[in-house]
Amino acid sequence: MKYDVLVVGSGPGGYVAAIRAAQLGKRVGLVERAETGGVCLNWGCIPTKALLKSAQIYAHCKAAEQYGVEIGGEVRPALEKMVARSRGVAETMNKGVQFLLKKNGIDLIAGFGRLTAPGHLDVDGTAYEADHIVLATGARPRELPSLPVDGRRIITSREALTLSELPETMIVVGSGAIGSEFACFYATLGVKVTVVEYQPRMMPLEDEEVSKTMERAFRKLRATVLTSTTVKQARIVGDRCEVEIEGKKGSEMLTADVVLSAVGVQANIEGIGLEELGVAVERGKIVVDEYYRTNVAGVYAIGDIVGGPALAHVASAEAICCVEAICGLKPRPVDYATIPSCVFTTPEVASVGLTEAQAAERGIAVKVGRFPFTASGKATAAGDRDGFVKLLFDEQGKLAGAHLVGAGVTEMLAEPTLARTLGTTAEAIVRTIHAHPTISEGIAEAAEAALGHAIHL
Repeated sequence: MKYDVLVVGSGPGGYVAAIRAAQLGKRVGLVERAETGGVCLNWGCIPTKALLKSAQIYAHCKAAEQYGVEIGGEVRPALEKMVARSRGVAETMNKGVQFLLKKNGIDLIAGFGRLTAPGHLDVDGTAYEADHIVLATGARPRELPSLPVDGRRIITSREALTLSELPETMIVVGSGAIGSEFACFYATLGVKVTVVEYQPRMMPLEDEEVSKTMERAFRKLRATVLTSTTVKQARIVGDRCEVEIEGKKGSEMLTADVVLSAVGVQANIEGIGLEELGVAVERGKIVVDEYYRTNVAGVYAIGDIVGGPALAHVASAEAICCVEAICGLKPRPVDYATIPSCVFTTPEVASVGLTEAQAAERGIAVKVGRFPFTASGKATAAGDRDGFVKLLFDEQGKLAGAHLVGAGVTEMLAEPTLARTLGTTAEAIVRTIHAHPTISEGIAEAAEAALGHAIHL
């Protein structure tokens, strides 16, 4: 069968590419070997947020008396019901993607897609042709030799989503978004969690002030954070895990019921015909240009299998850029300097643009404005005073970076992201009237602080 565009993989890169191509009048086929929506909808972003919401509700119930609400009886987490709700949320979103594909006249082709020649794709023995083939095969949890995953005692994020019972103790290796979110979830439910991070600080990609704030937040959850610490070896002994680490105190042995390996992801590029066609690969990622064209005509790649950040919204942006270029629309290339990032811990973390350290490394002088949520009326009323807004402005007064920690700050991130995209100045942010009382007032307050005329500090 012949298509204008064939997309391999139906995650947030693949299904968005397929739908945009169909909107632009192309005949589209979408190949998927598992669930529509990919890891994000089924085993990543969405079900994880459902679990975190359950943990948040549990924490709110435990703190109900602080808000003048009396709850009779003991408040207990019901993990089985939380997991069931999470799976239901994922199923709902899965069906939503299927509806969109059908609505846009896209053929969903079940199976494993493999390139056989330029313009040719084999799907479990059936041959397909297309003028353009977009690879969007995503990624899977990275595995380390020192952390041999068995799916029961040493697990990945996938198994962490569906544990049948709460362990008493858990070691989380890696404090990026995935590790931190699961550590927060299980610690909130009462699991004794130890986070092991190789880098000198937790959430090492975030601004240093953010990292320090989150280490304090994890201590409030009674979680232990070990930074500058290496996992030498993990092994299963009976019904426990023994993890040999080497850190600031030298070598020591930790034990836990469960070890979660959250050390990043690995691109799914094996067995899809790259070698046969000579598609260029470097450091485990497919090499593409600004419109996601590979070195083989008619073959494109987007999402976690190329060199950008492994984030769902990045894959979707790349998908639209790629497909619009295929269709001759000459889109603006994706601006990787303005990629928003969110971590849905308690408190949440949100950032875009440069950190202070990155600005210094590049010789960019910045003015920094901060606004702590302890000074926010809305945050005080809500009982969520932990965190801050931190804005960095360059010598032209334009927003260079934004770093937020606090309740609901991921929903505030769009404003500084847009401001950075448009080259907005501190003066313009201050002149934009922010509604009172809101948490987002903190953005204007931080901009005022950078200009040296803060009102509420």
